[in-house]
Amino acid sequence: MSAALWALVVVPLAAGALLAAVGRGADRYAPAVAVAASAATLALAVYAAAARAAAQAPLLAGLPFGLGAHGLSGLMAVTVAVVTLAVLVFSAGDMGAGQPRARFFGLMLLFGGAMLVTVTATTLPALLMGWEFMGATSWALIGFRWRDPVRAEAAGVAYVTTRAADLGLYLAAGAALAGGQASGLALDRLREVPAPWLHLLTAGVVVAALGKSAQLPFSFWLSRAMQGPSPVSALLHSATMVVAGAYLLLRLQPLLAASGWGDDAVAWTGAATALALGLVAVAQQDLKQLLAASSCAQIGFMVLAAGVGATTGGTLQLVAHAAAKSLAFLVAGFWLAALGAGTLPALRGAARRNRVAGAAFTTAALSLAGVPPLSLWAAKDVLLAGALEHSPALYAAGLAAAVVSAVYAVKALWYVWRPPAPAPLPTTATAAGGGGSGPTDRSPRTLPVSEALAFAALALAVAALAVLALPGPRTAAADRIGARGEAAPYAWEFALSAALALAASAAAWTWGDRRSPLPARVVAAASAWLGLEAAVRAVLVRPVRRLAAALAAFDDRVLDRGVRGLARGTLRLAGGVDRGAETAVDRAVEGVGALSRALGRLARRPQTGQVHTYLAQAVAAFTVLAAVFVLVR
Repeated sequence: MSAALWALVVVPLAAGALLAAVGRGADRYAPAVAVAASAATLALAVYAAAARAAAQAPLLAGLPFGLGAHGLSGLMAVTVAVVTLAVLVFSAGDMGAGQPRARFFGLMLLFGGAMLVTVTATTLPALLMGWEFMGATSWALIGFRWRDPVRAEAAGVAYVTTRAADLGLYLAAGAALAGGQASGLALDRLREVPAPWLHLLTAGVVVAALGKSAQLPFSFWLSRAMQGPSPVSALLHSATMVVAGAYLLLRLQPLLAASGWGDDAVAWTGAATALALGLVAVAQQDLKQLLAASSCAQIGFMVLAAGVGATTGGTLQLVAHAAAKSLAFLVAGFWLAALGAGTLPALRGAARRNRVAGAAFTTAALSLAGVPPLSLWAAKDVLLAGALEHSPALYAAGLAAAVVSAVYAVKALWYVWRPPAPAPLPTTATAAGGGGSGPTDRSPRTLPVSEALAFAALALAVAALAVLALPGPRTAAADRIGARGEAAPYAWEFALSAALALAASAAAWTWGDRRSPLPARVVAAASAWLGLEAAVRAVLVRPVRRLAAALAAFDDRVLDRGVRGLARGTLRLAGGVDRGAETAVDRAVEGVGALSRALGRLARRPQTGQVHTYLAQAVAAFTVLAAVFVLVR
C-alpha cells in the first residue's frame, strides 16, 4: 500500500519534470503523456484512498516525511486527481499547435504532484515541502506567458502575497518544536502543544491558510491570478491551490478548537469573505473576475465550516465546488478563445452559439446559485446546520451569502443566454479577463471532442454529488473522514435555502443588466475588489519600501561612509608609519648592520696566521685575566 502512495506523487512529478526538461521537442506528445500520467494518478489515488495507504521516510532527525491517504486526505487526493484529469483532457484540445505544450503540461503535472503531496502529508515537514513547491509552480503557471509584463506582474503579486502568508507555517513549525511536540510534528498531534506555543502555532496555521485560500484580507491576489491561461484558473482555483488553505483548516479543526479562539476567528472570517466577496462578484463585468470573486466567496463557506466544526459539510462543499467551478472556468476559457471576449456584455448570446457549452455553464452556475437539486445547494445546508448550532448570527450571515451567490451566478447566466448584441464582438480579450489559451481560428460553434468530454463529465459530477447530502451517503462520508456526531440539517433548512436561492435567482434574472440600486461608490469599491490591493500597498507595501529606502540610505550615508572613512584613516596611518617610524627603524637596522660590519673588520685584524702573534695575544689575554683575578679577590 505504501508503494501505491509513493507512486501517487512520483508519477505526476516525474512525468511533469520529464516534459518540462525535454521542452519543445516533446510538444507533439505532451498532451497524450500528460493525460496518461493523470489517468494513472487517478487510479492510484482511488486505490490509495480505498486502502487507507500510509508511507513514511526518514528526513531529519526525529522529523520524518510522512504521507497518508486516509479519511479526508484520501477523499481530497481523489478530488484533486479527478479535476486535474478533466482539466488536462480539456487542455489537450485547447492548447493549439505552435504553443509550448510540453512546458505547459509539464508544469501542470508538477503542480498536481505538489498538491497531492500537500493533501496527503501527515507531518509538518512534508506539508511544508508540498506547500512550497505548489506555490512555486503556481507562480510559473499564472505567469506562463511571461513575455507579457501584465501577466508577469500578476504572477508576482499572487506569489508574493501567498508567500508572505506562508511564513505562518514556518511560525507554526517553530512553535511546535519549541513546545516539545512529539512524533515528528505529526499533524494530528499539533493540538497537544502546550500554551503559549499552541496560540502561536494556531495563528501561523490560520494566516497561512487564509492567505492561500484568498480569504480576507488576502483576496485580491486571486483577481490578479486570472491573467493565467483558463485551464490554469480551472485547476488552481477550483480544487487545488485556492482550496488548500480551507482543506488545511478542515483537517486541523481540533487544533482550532483547542486554541479557544481559532475556531471563532476562522468562522467569522469565512462568513465575512463569503458575503463581501459575493458582493464583489455581483459588481464584476468580466466573467473570469466574477468567477474569481465567486471562488473566494464559495471557499469562505468551507472556512466557515472549519470554524464551526462542520467538517462533513465543508468537505462536501469543497468537492462540489471543485466540480462546479472547474467546469465554469473551462467554459469561460472556451468562450474566451473562441469569441475573443471576456466581458459579460461582449458574451451576450455565447451560450446560444454552442448549446453544449451553454448547458455546461448553466449547470455550473445554477449549482453556484444554490438551486436544488444540484450539489452546492445540499452541501451548503449541511455546513450551515453546523453554523446554526454554533451561532444563529453565523447562520444568518451564511444564508445572506448564499443569496448573494444566487445573484452573481444568475447575472452571468442572464448575459450568456441573452440574444447577441448587434455590435460585433471584440477581437481581443480584455485586460481584466485575459488569460485565455491564445489565439484560435475555431468557430464558436465548434467544440473539440476532448473539451466536450470534460464538460460532460464535470456537469454530471455537479449534479450527482448532491446525493452525498442525503442522510445515508452523508453518514457514510462522515464516517469515512472521521467526522461523526456533527449537526445534521432539518428539512426546513433545505426548504428555506432552496426558496431563498430560487427567489434571488428570479429577481436577478428579472433585473437583468439594469443599473445597481446601490450607491455608485459602493459599486465602484466592489468592482475594484474593495480596494484590498490598494489598501495592502498603502498599509504594508509602501511602509516596507520606505523602511527599505531609509535603511538603504543609512547604509550608504552612515555604514558605507564609516567603512570608507576607516579605510582612508588606515591608509593615512600606514603612510605616516611609512614616512616616520619605518624610516627610523630602517636607519636603526642599517646602523646596527654598519656597526656589526665595523666590529667584524676589527675582529679580523688579529687573524694574521703567524704563530708568534697568536702567542703574544694569548700572553696579553692571560695577563688581563690574572690582573682581573687579583683585583676581584
